[in-house]
Amino acid sequence: MIQLIENKVFFKDGNITEKCDIPFEEARKNTIAYGILTNHNTGGDDENLKIKFDATASHDITYVGIIQTARAADLKEFPMPYVLTNCHNSLCAVGGTINEDDHAFGLSAAKKYGGIYVPAHQAVIHAYMREMMSGCGKMILGSDSHTRYGALGTLAIGEGGPELVKQLLCKTYNIKRPEVVGVYLKGQPKAGVGPHDVALAIVGAAFKKGFVVNKIMEFVGEGIANLPIEVRNGIDVMTTETKCLSSIWVTDDETKRYFDIHGRSEDFKYLKPKDVAGYDAMMVVDLSEIEPMIALPFHPSNTYTISEFNRNADAIINDVIPELKSKITPYGVLAQQGVIAGCAGGTFDNLCAAADILSLGAVGNGEFSLSAYPASQPEYIELMKNGVAASLLANGVSLRTAFCGPCFGAGDVPSNGALSLRHSTRNFPNREGSKPGEGQSAYVALMDARSIAATAVNGGIITPATELDPEYVNREYHFDDTVYKNRVYFGYGKADSEAELKFGPNICNWPSQSALEEDIVLGVCSVIKDEVTTTDELIPSGETSSFRSNPKRIASYTLSRKDPEYVGRATAVAEKGIPTAIRETLDELGAAKDIQVGSVIYAKRPGDGSAREHAASCQRVLGGLANIAIEYCTKRYRSNLINWGLIPFYFENEELPFDIDWFIYVKGVRSAIEKGETQVKAYAVSPDRQINEFSLTLPILGEEERSILLDGCLINFCKA
Repeated sequence: MIQLIENKVFFKDGNITEKCDIPFEEARKNTIAYGILTNHNTGGDDENLKIKFDATASHDITYVGIIQTARAADLKEFPMPYVLTNCHNSLCAVGGTINEDDHAFGLSAAKKYGGIYVPAHQAVIHAYMREMMSGCGKMILGSDSHTRYGALGTLAIGEGGPELVKQLLCKTYNIKRPEVVGVYLKGQPKAGVGPHDVALAIVGAAFKKGFVVNKIMEFVGEGIANLPIEVRNGIDVMTTETKCLSSIWVTDDETKRYFDIHGRSEDFKYLKPKDVAGYDAMMVVDLSEIEPMIALPFHPSNTYTISEFNRNADAIINDVIPELKSKITPYGVLAQQGVIAGCAGGTFDNLCAAADILSLGAVGNGEFSLSAYPASQPEYIELMKNGVAASLLANGVSLRTAFCGPCFGAGDVPSNGALSLRHSTRNFPNREGSKPGEGQSAYVALMDARSIAATAVNGGIITPATELDPEYVNREYHFDDTVYKNRVYFGYGKADSEAELKFGPNICNWPSQSALEEDIVLGVCSVIKDEVTTTDELIPSGETSSFRSNPKRIASYTLSRKDPEYVGRATAVAEKGIPTAIRETLDELGAAKDIQVGSVIYAKRPGDGSAREHAASCQRVLGGLANIAIEYCTKRYRSNLINWGLIPFYFENEELPFDIDWFIYVKGVRSAIEKGETQVKAYAVSPDRQINEFSLTLPILGEEERSILLDGCLINFCKA
């Protein structure tokens, strides 16, 4: 189904070869990604890039913090199109007025600084950016990890909010030129196989091997021509779950058709690798061999074919997620809920295919329910015009407006103990909205819209869509942007400096942070020994997101589902400082009396998942100064740490010389960062005054990254 070629290869005349008559260093310059990055590099170094993007985008969980941060550094006007969508806190269901207050702030900021404001229920962020802002050869930066428009020829990157702040302040996105991994598609998918099936197969093959971590995936091969554009978009948006940096695809007449339909023909151009392109690795995907897939809790890489899962449900469930044993019935594995939503699931093609399958049988009046969320109002309108919306509704589907909530636990929260099947992006623990601290649990498995619809027809028994034989109607899509013209505020280039920002009581400025001092003492407030720690575990999703405009309030939720004692420990370090016994030991080690004190989290591999900067900023608000890890899962989490003044230390030995409630004395860290050194001496002191001497490794830092850490955070750096 999928072959991974881990060594460098050449792509010539549509074929993969390991030998060629030109040097690899020359051939690597012939990829699509290399050309786009070079065109956006504003610095003179071809390997250490300084990127300026064509446009930026945020949603209503992140844009308040971004604008507040940029304001603190004297923002005057958005220097590029900046789209503010309202698709995460759209329901305004938690916290009284605070979510709508954020929306009012967003509109006022769009007027004051010249932004594009998309009101709630109009479009999920990535649907709008595809429809209105993508362009072949462009680059877009978004404060959402699933910022991916590669199938439309746009190199898009999801990062934490501080990286958008830099763009809004006319600074650059600084990165060492990433490696490029080719993804060669061949063959044609079977009827009933959809984009999520292809995507989950790719994620399952790539994630655990770390095959594309922080690299760019470049899709090539004759199989691309066999995929409709929305299928490509659905595959593309899920590349985030491989931990890659970004993605880009060959563009063709099908891509051109998309831009023509959307009235933006001028944004299309043909993109393909030059005659001989060099890739740092290659993934070969035979689309004809892809089967309907399921990703079991609790990660999109936890993949099986549905047929394999059904054949071996007892063994697989017992091995992977024994809590689901109660779902095994004499007829198969029974789910309680289906959801088709968001940037991955709520596309026109997916909902049309689901309607075709549901023509074989309705959802029924049993426990299984099915809801669907068209990703944008223009798509919803077209589904109404062509009768698909009416068909879905008549067959028992609950049809909603554009909303990202089911992807992160703010909508369609299932009942306790239930199994939910979702065509959405993630199935991390508790991301469906349950609260384990209150005795609640629920489980999400990812599947394609087609197999979710087939499961609905079968009364909730998990069923691959390939087992049914509906008539798939090839419906033509007509894009009508009238609703956007009527509801979206298009303010780019129309900044009004006299306009006033509208603040609600929950919208607060970031607390001031101090610069890094020469020596530091770190109170160990959490030690997490899981192989991977997601950003959802560092700061929970769901209703917590309502407080993301209030740094201190959101910080109170840090690690609340993973280590509920963390906030109390970190607060104690910040408020009480160093305990007397440990202070005496530090005196013996020569530590200064007024030494800088903060907290630290240890996790083996933190940062998989969302781009949300709150995973780092909340630690900083609570007095955090550092993380210690074997490695950091994603560049975006490492960047978030640095931008919030948290040092991303490395310690590769799994045998730790410290534990919770110990304090770590780090000597000369400021000088080490200034000089670009990679090691610092540290002493771990236990509550009973045991001392362990060891070394911490500093990351290789760029000049700007060093300055940000030394200044204490990005806000301080920008002010300076």
